[in-house]
Amino acid sequence: MIELPVVSKEPRRPSKPSWLKIDLPTGENYTRVKKIVKEHKLHTICEDGRCPNMGECWGAGTATFMILGNVCTRSCSFCAVATGRPGEYDLDEPYRVAEAVRLMGVKHCVITSVNRDELKDKGATVWAETIREVKKQNPGTTIETLIPDFKAQWDLLYQVLDARPDVVSHNMETVERLYRLVRPQAKYARSLEQIQRTKAYGARTKSGAMLGCGETPEEVFQLMRDLHENGCDVLTLGQYLQPTKMHLPVADYVHPDQFKLYEEKGLEMGFMFVESGPMVRSSYHAEKHVL
Repeated sequence: MIELPVVSKEPRRPSKPSWLKIDLPTGENYTRVKKIVKEHKLHTICEDGRCPNMGECWGAGTATFMILGNVCTRSCSFCAVATGRPGEYDLDEPYRVAEAVRLMGVKHCVITSVNRDELKDKGATVWAETIREVKKQNPGTTIETLIPDFKAQWDLLYQVLDARPDVVSHNMETVERLYRLVRPQAKYARSLEQIQRTKAYGARTKSGAMLGCGETPEEVFQLMRDLHENGCDVLTLGQYLQPTKMHLPVADYVHPDQFKLYEEKGLEMGFMFVESGPMVRSSYHAEKHVL
């Protein structure tokens, strides 16, 4: 009797290419930043989001602070941040973030947050207070905020904008067709409207997406057109990397040449800045994008 080979029913996943090399975080400055973050009981998207650039950024003395805790009320299939019912938020957090920025001596501070959809104000009050406190303790430091959509409660958006961050970022994350898969509790049109409203307010706008989730090049170009038409100034495009086996699998690895093409086309469309490459993340080289 001839034994036939067993054929796996699991879809074949692409192998990680050689250009996706991640250096382990090391160095004196990395250690110093890690100590400051720990001593001030702060969260960073660098750690919670498993950012591949953590070693480079922390080594340069910068970090992206994540406020309002480290448990998100949404369940995006790409994100490494924990999902669940968040605990109480800390009213002293704005002060501790500002103090950490001062101790680190950073000239450009990036702040993001989890979604707090269970709160009446979606966290907007803490957002505004954090921006104001960072400015108070660090008058020479510019601020970029990577904010949630506040479920289209635009008065909450304006509450954050009134605190006057220098750059306001809101990531689209993926193309329209994949929203229900990648961002099931978000809406493509809602995020575009938020960017449009932010631009109309007079702020510098920024957005980004992860590629390799199954999108086509034409869908990426359409996303870029939609962003530009709605007033986005700065665009970031990077390779999606599956944080754990429980998250959305990588559909494909986009070649660096394709990322370069997106960069060239984005600049032709009229974006002020385009960061496009396999290791690019939304806060990568963020200091270049300030007014």
